[in-house]
Amino acid sequence: MEGPSPVSRRHLLGGALALLGAGAAGCAIPIGLGSAQRRVRYWHFLGASDGIIMNRMVGAFAKANPDIFVEENVLAWGEPYYTKIAMAGAGGRSPDLATFHLARLSGIGAGRILDPINLDLLAENGLRAADFSPPIWERAHIDGELYAVPFDAHPMVQYYNTDISRKAGLLGADGKLKPTTGTDELLAMLRTAKDTLGGKPPLVFDALGLGTVGPWRVWESLYAQSGGTLVSDDGARVALDDAKALDALRFMQLLGKEGLCSPRTDYGASVAAFTNGEAAFLWNGDWETTGLKERKTPFSMARFPSVFGSGAAQADCHSFVLPHQRSRDPETEAATYRFIAYLVKHSADWAVAGHVPAYLPALEEPSYLALQPQSEYRSVITEVALDPKVWFAGSASRLWIEFGGAFSPVISGSRTPEQGLDTAKQALNRLMSAPNPFPAKEG
Repeated sequence: MEGPSPVSRRHLLGGALALLGAGAAGCAIPIGLGSAQRRVRYWHFLGASDGIIMNRMVGAFAKANPDIFVEENVLAWGEPYYTKIAMAGAGGRSPDLATFHLARLSGIGAGRILDPINLDLLAENGLRAADFSPPIWERAHIDGELYAVPFDAHPMVQYYNTDISRKAGLLGADGKLKPTTGTDELLAMLRTAKDTLGGKPPLVFDALGLGTVGPWRVWESLYAQSGGTLVSDDGARVALDDAKALDALRFMQLLGKEGLCSPRTDYGASVAAFTNGEAAFLWNGDWETTGLKERKTPFSMARFPSVFGSGAAQADCHSFVLPHQRSRDPETEAATYRFIAYLVKHSADWAVAGHVPAYLPALEEPSYLALQPQSEYRSVITEVALDPKVWFAGSASRLWIEFGGAFSPVISGSRTPEQGLDTAKQALNRLMSAPNPFPAKEG
């Protein structure tokens, strides 16, 4: 899960999963001189179903590699996690490996807080650049040097209630939602679903609340589809296209004005409304898949609708990074790369949580293709709309919160699209002028 709401849950799960990791590995943390195991210290923020699946994968690795012990430490999701990584990296006393949101990479202090990836060790373990989604692999680089190994993408997707959609005549002969292209087809679909629901808003997403980021995710998906960008490639100047930005905002306001979406639902309420069959569609990240299955909601999933040209969808990516250490033990480093390669090559197992593997061979594995509805939106992996390369972007970032707050009133109609864009631009200029708290290593 990748929104503001799960932070406290992840925090509570952290200690329990760390203990569970030791149990799944079938051993205790090696202490003293007699151990034949090599310890790899691994930090991550994965809670709820993500954390359970990762813990199982750590356990499976332990069984396949009895000479390596992975010490799993689960920390609080969000800003506290990155602060701790930064502090550990700056002090050179870091874990051997950490999970990281890829969009956070640009601002985290390459060479001072994170160490570069050893391409030779990747190759020794069977991982090649050609095996990864090109835009995601490119984004894992800073100044031409690889600093992260991509694991997945978790994009905005369209969940749909299969019972409501069938009743509204929106499913094709294959039982899947008929795709829409452009504004007219999407609006027609939503209006039909609204009629089927007796006039209730058919679409829900995180639109309101303290720290809401749903409006950012929706807007960025629409804006990216038209080819819009936020900042220049070098991250030095604002590059917003006002016309394209306003097109997206006007469409979002139309959804609220016509009662096609609910402008007054926060994250939890939007998920609850969809879960309970009160809405036909949910726009959210792909991480609600497991919860909806557990609650037996009749649903499936599709790519975020193509509205303004391409099929782009806002996304971030989980990746693996090496927090800075003053010196790395060669045997521990070799064990770390074996662990990374194992997780990446088994990312079809990870996809159970809803995320799309960044490792392209996994997308063709029968076990992944059999995952329903997870495999239905896999083609988005080459059309992900990643955040700009600035220090204040990425999951749980100020960019998401500032833009979410600027655009939320546009959906409800209490702010014009022009006012919303002006507020967002002021926030963006303010963030661009603020110093990066984690500068890269000089020299």
